[in-house]
Amino acid sequence: MNSFRVRGALSAAALLGALGGLAGILGLAGCSTGTPAGSPPASSQSAGPGSAAMDNPNLDLGSSLGGTAAPDFRLQNQFGQPMSLSQFRGKVVMLAFEDSQCTTVCPLTTQSMLEAKQLLGAAGDKVQLLGIDANPDATSVADVLSYSRAHGLVNQWDFLTGSVAQLKATWGLYHIAVQIQQGQIDHTPALFVIDQQGRERKLYLTQMAYSSVGQSAQVLANELSSLLPSHPKVADQQSLASIAVQAPADRVTLPSAGTPGGTVALGPGQPRLVMFFATWLSEVSDLKSELLSGNAYVAAARREGLPQLVAVDETVVEPSAQTVRSYLRNLGTSLDYPVALDTTGRVADGYGVQDQPWFVLVSASGKIIWSHDGWLPLSALESAAKRAASSRG
Repeated sequence: MNSFRVRGALSAAALLGALGGLAGILGLAGCSTGTPAGSPPASSQSAGPGSAAMDNPNLDLGSSLGGTAAPDFRLQNQFGQPMSLSQFRGKVVMLAFEDSQCTTVCPLTTQSMLEAKQLLGAAGDKVQLLGIDANPDATSVADVLSYSRAHGLVNQWDFLTGSVAQLKATWGLYHIAVQIQQGQIDHTPALFVIDQQGRERKLYLTQMAYSSVGQSAQVLANELSSLLPSHPKVADQQSLASIAVQAPADRVTLPSAGTPGGTVALGPGQPRLVMFFATWLSEVSDLKSELLSGNAYVAAARREGLPQLVAVDETVVEPSAQTVRSYLRNLGTSLDYPVALDTTGRVADGYGVQDQPWFVLVSASGKIIWSHDGWLPLSALESAAKRAASSRG
C-alpha cells in the first residue's frame, strides 16, 4: 500500500498563465478537502443553465477555453497499450487528471464522467473517456489498472500513465499543478472537454460534494451533446439547483446493504459512531480487516455503553449498489453492525465527509462532536467514542 494520502487544496496558479481570464474562477482547488471553487461567471458558461444552477456552490458549470488546440501526448493505458490524444480525433474527449490512489475528489470526477456518457445513450459511443495519472508515486500500469478495476472502469475508459518524466511533461502541457507535501498529494482536479477536431472547449473543476455527482454528469452530458453532430437527447434532466443535505439532526431512513428490503435509521435520539466508506478502498487499504474490526468495537460498545456503530457506504460513487452487497456477502463472516447505502450523497455532505473512510461521532441531539479522516485502531475509536457517551449535547 502506498503511504501517500491525498489532502487539502492546491492552488491551480499554474493554469492561470496559459488559460488567461480564469483567475477569478480557479481559486484554490485540489484532489481532496479544499473549499470548492466558486462557479464561473455567467459570461464563461453556456446559455443553458438557469440562475439556480449558477447559484449552486457545489456545481461547476464549466469555463470556456475558446477552442485552442489540445496538446497531444503519448502514454500507455491500464493494459500497457500506447495511447495518444490524436488517435481519438472524430470523438469528443473527456480528459481528466486523476490520482491513481485517490480517495477523495477523483472518484467523484470519474463517476460523473461515466454517468455523463451513459446519459447520451447510444450516442455515448462517440465519446472517449480518458484519465491521466496525477500521482507521481503510483505510476505503474498496475496502479492505473487497480484504480480502474476498483471503480468498475476497466473497459469504460483509458487511464493513462508513463514514466514520471512523461507524466510531468503532460501535466505541464495542461498546466496541472501536482505537489507532494509531508507525504500527501495535491493536484488540480481539472477535467477538459475536447471536441472532435482536438480543440479544448471547456474546463471543469470537480467540487468535493457527493450529492452533486449526478448534476455534474448532466452538465457534462449537455456539453457533450452540444458538440456531437446529432445533438442527442440527454436522458436525465434533473434540477441543477442546490441540493438539501441530510445532517445528523435530521431523521433519515436509508436502504440497508445487508438486508434485502431492510432500512437503517440515522438521526437524533441516541449517540452514534458513523463510519463512511466505499468498497473501492480495498485498492489502498485492507478494507476487509477494517470492516471486521468494527465487530470488536461493537463488542466494546456493548460492554462500556458507548455509541453504537453504523456504517454508511458512499454508494453514489460506487459502480452500483449491487457492488456493495456483493462485497459484503463475500467477506466470509457477518458484520455486527448495520451498513446503509447513501445513494444520493446527501448524507455524506450533511455529515461533512471529505474523504473515505471518514468517522463521525454524533451526540443524541444530532450534533457532530468529533470527526476523523482515515482508519483508526480499536483503542483510538473507543477513546473518541467515550466523548460522545459523556456528551449531553
